[in-house]
Amino acid sequence: MVDAREYHERTNHSPEKLRQESFRLDRTNQPRPYKVYEHLPRIAPGGDPDPPETPALAAVAATDPEPPDGVPDPSGDPDIQTLCHYAAGITKELEIQGQSMPFRAAACTGKLYHVDLYAVAGECGQFDPAVYHFDPDSGEFDVLREGDYRPVLTETSGDHAGVAEAPVTFVATSQWWRNAWKYRERTYRHAFWDSGTILANLLAVAHGSGHRTEVVAGFADDPVVDLLGLDPDEEAPLELVPVGSGAPVPDAPNSADLDPIDPDERPLSDDPVDYPLVPDAWRQSRLDDGVAADAWRDGVAAEVADASLGARPDTDGERVALDPVDAETASARPVGNTIERRGSCRDYSHDPISARKFATVLDRALRGVPADAFAGDLRGLVDCYCLVHAVEDIDQGVYEYHPGSDELEWVGETDRETAGHLALGQSVVGDAAVNVYLVADVDAVVEEFGNRGYRLAQLEAGIALGRLYLATYAHLELGGRGFTFFDGEVAEYLSPHADGQTPMTLFAFGKPA
Repeated sequence: MVDAREYHERTNHSPEKLRQESFRLDRTNQPRPYKVYEHLPRIAPGGDPDPPETPALAAVAATDPEPPDGVPDPSGDPDIQTLCHYAAGITKELEIQGQSMPFRAAACTGKLYHVDLYAVAGECGQFDPAVYHFDPDSGEFDVLREGDYRPVLTETSGDHAGVAEAPVTFVATSQWWRNAWKYRERTYRHAFWDSGTILANLLAVAHGSGHRTEVVAGFADDPVVDLLGLDPDEEAPLELVPVGSGAPVPDAPNSADLDPIDPDERPLSDDPVDYPLVPDAWRQSRLDDGVAADAWRDGVAAEVADASLGARPDTDGERVALDPVDAETASARPVGNTIERRGSCRDYSHDPISARKFATVLDRALRGVPADAFAGDLRGLVDCYCLVHAVEDIDQGVYEYHPGSDELEWVGETDRETAGHLALGQSVVGDAAVNVYLVADVDAVVEEFGNRGYRLAQLEAGIALGRLYLATYAHLELGGRGFTFFDGEVAEYLSPHADGQTPMTLFAFGKPA
């Protein structure tokens, strides 16, 4: 059994480690990027997904569970079909090397799409009370259980008010092998990066539709496993996302009343490989029951509100004031359209981007996450560092970004070649106008909040990554993409200013070539 600090250390990338490895991808054993239940009933919702017209830059900037100002009240219950489609569905088909490639709503490491969405609903629009699994391949929903099982999630979340009032709560899971085929033990990190990009979309569409929503990280895991009929060695729950309000859940059933289910699934590939470190890391971060979930949540919220973790000490580095556009002059590109046009930029021009667009992307994406443990606090558990290569009127260099004041703080010099080396030797990263590193003090996070705190730090960075995608693609001239990195070398490069912190995620954006 390992704690999160040891897991993180054991899964770090380094040049020496990669040179010594002999791992090769077995294309003949690549898993299918979605799950198939063999014998469950299915429903096909009527009509097409109908995204809101709310601008993406407004939808991604929400730091509070309540929808942002100016969004009209919703006309009815949350639209489960639209929410799932724009969070995890197939939004377009691309022609790549003569083959049609389905392109999902949210980015995922290696395009392996290992994160699934389940909906636990009461009476909600055209959906009857049931537990549903969203199938992105068909856009239909498998029915795992009939009836209203929202009380199980209310219990497991420690009677969290958002879950207790929501007409539907989504559960995000990771089916490990679909990602571990390529990334092996590092999959536990990717589970929160990749669920984070999906949740960024889900939050944006829900908020843009006028619904209350937030991420609930504090919940007892085993009852959710039982509710969905999962085997944690293969697939495990990561987060809850209640959407909507004003629909109090009934008193029963609770987790003790659950009949076991074990629905048949079609094998993902011929010979799945086990990486025990991944489910082990997940198990070490479980919470026992709703009481433990509520206590953990209160502890995180109190510490974050006190700004004693995640906030770096004040330094006297030179400051550069940023000037993001206001709500009246910001891009009006709707959130649904932004998700549909989101890409994964493969090549960047060296042309500089405007300082206002740079400032606007950071301002909207990094304000804070509406989550049970954060309560909309700006800082959370991660800090942001930017390697600026080509932004008008801003000198090339390394800066810490301060979201509360919209300022950059000078850290040191940088260059494109070094930036590419830090990103696993991927020179394309150095070609981008800006590299955004989200970093956290893993030792301090785990010491203070236990192994589940590590989930939270990775998830916060993953949601920020998803919001950076949306804030970038809300601008017609910009493109971006997430990348991986040499953990220790990035940490050393940002030291001593970011002493003790290590990278969680990396996003590079600029003008596409």
